[in-house]
Amino acid sequence: MSTNNEEVLVADNQAENNVATQNNQQQQQQQPSRMESFFAITKSLVIRAVIIYFITSFFRRPQAQQPQNVIPGSPEVRASPAWNYFESGTMFDIYFYVSEDYEFKKFNDPAALVWFQDGLIYGDWNGGKDQDGSYSKSMKIKASDKLQNNGTIYLHTYVVKTGRSPDPAAGEEYAGFEVAYNRRQLNKFKKVRYQKTQNLLTGTSEKSAEEIAKAEIMSKEIVNHWHPNLTVNIVVDQTNWVKGTIPPPLDEYVTFLPTGHSYLPILFINDYWNMLRDYQAINSTTTILDLTLTFQPLSLFKFQLYAAQGMRNKWTSSMFGEALSGGDEQDEDQDSLKETLLETNPYLLGITFVVSILHTVFELLAFKNDIQFWRDRKSLEGLSVRSVFFAVFQSLIVLLYVLDNETNFMIKMSCFIGLGIEVWKIQKVVNVTINYENKLFGILPRIWFTDKGSYIESSTRQYDNLAFKYLSWICFPLLISYGCYSLLYQEHRGWYSFILNMLYGFLLAFGFIMMTPQLFINYKLKSVAHLPWRMMTYKFLNTFIDDIFAFVIKMPTLYRLGVFRDDIVFFIFLYQRWIYKVDMKRVNEFGFSAEMLEEKSKENIKNSNETQAIKAEDEAPTTPANKKDD
Repeated sequence: MSTNNEEVLVADNQAENNVATQNNQQQQQQQPSRMESFFAITKSLVIRAVIIYFITSFFRRPQAQQPQNVIPGSPEVRASPAWNYFESGTMFDIYFYVSEDYEFKKFNDPAALVWFQDGLIYGDWNGGKDQDGSYSKSMKIKASDKLQNNGTIYLHTYVVKTGRSPDPAAGEEYAGFEVAYNRRQLNKFKKVRYQKTQNLLTGTSEKSAEEIAKAEIMSKEIVNHWHPNLTVNIVVDQTNWVKGTIPPPLDEYVTFLPTGHSYLPILFINDYWNMLRDYQAINSTTTILDLTLTFQPLSLFKFQLYAAQGMRNKWTSSMFGEALSGGDEQDEDQDSLKETLLETNPYLLGITFVVSILHTVFELLAFKNDIQFWRDRKSLEGLSVRSVFFAVFQSLIVLLYVLDNETNFMIKMSCFIGLGIEVWKIQKVVNVTINYENKLFGILPRIWFTDKGSYIESSTRQYDNLAFKYLSWICFPLLISYGCYSLLYQEHRGWYSFILNMLYGFLLAFGFIMMTPQLFINYKLKSVAHLPWRMMTYKFLNTFIDDIFAFVIKMPTLYRLGVFRDDIVFFIFLYQRWIYKVDMKRVNEFGFSAEMLEEKSKENIKNSNETQAIKAEDEAPTTPANKKDD
């Protein structure tokens, strides 16, 4: 094979000199930044692992395919195990063709053959330049006008034994069915989203004129993208597979020869480690595309991991569509996970995985105890009712903000459920009356809220109003200041988007101070017996876990400080619990005091003793009268 055939299709020297520089501004538009911690991303890895486990468990033992044309009553014929057509030490060659044709037939075109590597050994883990079994080749691909206008281009890979050829015109050297083949589309179509934003006061925008023009006529655009790296793996394995019994997703990759006694080695094209940030847009200025192909062997275990990940992506996309699977946001999360796996210390990664499971368990326990606390609550003494209404307002703002921005379906549902729980708490803290006679605007029934008796009769209501009065002196100036900053220095789609962004940003920055009214009520009542301590303990454990990772994971300083603000409030709660001793006469959240419970316990013991005495007296045998002697 000549060196010209080994080299990739290269443009003319004059064309190479006139190639324009890549325009980085035309790459995918950056989405609005999301403050998502490393720990939350690792938790999503746990959930994905559980999904993969259940999927593979469901398909673990599929039924064997029944042979066709079987005569009823005839003895069952079972398929025999097949062996790998490439035994260990088999010499083989690999062909790489690049073409815009989906079905490749131009074997006689020397320009299509971008790389030919011969003399490879199946099962060789020490070959190559770096003695790690890998081979690589860099090349330049000339982008045609069709490709620059959202066309497609494919990589066709063939593996044959040494001395054989995948070309049907090769005569006796033609390998026939004994060819391991795989095809992969090199370009990728991605959505570029456009948002019409501007400074509401000046009407100016920092975006380019092209982006502003496209935002006027479209919200998203499908743009062709290119990644400069691709890896091709040949799976080294000698498992004796039985046709029809291979579990998914491996069954999609194993190809049996017509005889059924052997199968071809798995040729896997691996782009798992291709990051989104490395993709570049293909347009009229990208006349030359850089491509580096890497070929290396792969163990069956690693291949199963890659195949399971690909199956999960395909399953979520086909079953639930882009709305539930996450679409582009899911790819961004996967990129964060990949960076974590590459850059994080293995020991820290293992600890993170274990702690992530504990974090999820604590969240579920806190959720369960929070509902149980409010469901069984009989008295509102010592609790801030206004904080419940503010929690409803906060959850509503978060839900509206999520709906106003590009977010996947699962996050929307979680916000909606959270709002539903906060709304459910309203009827536990106030009396709700619905008036169907005197309707609002003649359509909507009027809803009245009145304080419950346990809240009015106690001094909690007075302290709650006083706490929010002091709190408003702090919150309103901060809200006005943040609103002015957002209006002057940030861009928004409109006034509705500005209000949502302002309120949402304010709640993220200063939402923790809404816990202070409860501290004030505890201070006035000199008691903390009315608080849901079990639920707060679980939340504190989660906060403590976040604190640990705040020291380890790279994050902005302000966000790192924000992780510790909840700790300050909780430590104040702990200090109040320590200084406010237990009052045996004060009622708890269920309307009982310690003295009442003790008296009731003594009364129950007394009644039990009396009942046992009466029962013993009734069961005593009767003594017969003494008979006189005749």
